[in-house]
Amino acid sequence: MRLRDTVTPFPARVAPGDAAANQAARGDALPRNPGMPLDLGFLDSMRAVNRSALERRAATLTKRRSIKGDNQAAWLLRSIALMDLTTLNSNDTDDRVRRLCAKALNPLRADLARALGVADARIRPAAVCVYHPFVATAVEALKGSGVHVAAVSTAFPHGLAPLSTRLAEIAASVADGADEIDVVIPRGLVHEARWPELYEEIRAMREACGEAHLKVILGTGDLATTRNVTLASMVAMMAGADFIKTSTGKESVNATLPVGLAMVRAIRAYFEATGFLIGFKPAGGISTAKVSLDWLVLIKEELGRRWLEPDLFRFGASSLLTDIERQLEHHVSGRYSAAHRHAMA
Repeated sequence: MRLRDTVTPFPARVAPGDAAANQAARGDALPRNPGMPLDLGFLDSMRAVNRSALERRAATLTKRRSIKGDNQAAWLLRSIALMDLTTLNSNDTDDRVRRLCAKALNPLRADLARALGVADARIRPAAVCVYHPFVATAVEALKGSGVHVAAVSTAFPHGLAPLSTRLAEIAASVADGADEIDVVIPRGLVHEARWPELYEEIRAMREACGEAHLKVILGTGDLATTRNVTLASMVAMMAGADFIKTSTGKESVNATLPVGLAMVRAIRAYFEATGFLIGFKPAGGISTAKVSLDWLVLIKEELGRRWLEPDLFRFGASSLLTDIERQLEHHVSGRYSAAHRHAMA
């Protein structure tokens, strides 16, 4: 049975961004993606992805849309609210995680927030992302703040441990209080087109997450082709992913706009087929305010305004916040400040 026979698609005339915006305007809660049976016929029917065309489209988006002045400041504040503030280092400690959480609670210097007129707006990153041993520390530090705690699980960053071990790690992170789980897939399953096995693994991960949201990391820099990226994205969504994510940040090539474009078009195709909105998270190499604006433009143009909310879009970032602060200080004062004037994320 084909996908079109098992679900009711949105009418072709309804753009995904418009439908999602209408949903948000009604105040509807965002329903979680329940997934669907794996449809290999649908995968086979997907068109080959033209990398050159993706590169041209990405280049056009970033050159055509120039954001300046107050609009730029507003978009940069939006970037902060869409951030998963991350520390995934071998030398992480509880104190380092507490420091990161303190930064999440107060991402802008007080004088800068006042100058921007947002001192009372409680602009904060969406989540703090850590390894499993630090989940409980982050949960305690962020209690009552509304900032989520995300744990990277499933033998991050390679994903090559036995499935039972990976599922146990998810369960342990959820038990410690993580409400978002970033899992990584074994990239070999994609290279060998073992789609049923990949689907079943992600379904098991989704079940292990319970109420915690599942963000599936594809490791796009290891997948070789944009077609692999597109098919892996679709399998992850069919298996129940709440988000699909580009990279671990540990690959030689991490988040790039053309590959991100392939992923968001897969999200759009899944939405048009099923009516469920899937989140997107680029991660790795996103370290400047300019790059964050490029990603926001891509999402706005391809998916629509509704996707520029923390429940549907995140940046995986560690050093991005400092550069955004410096750009905002330039907006206020006309001068770039030294990085040491901003508490390091």
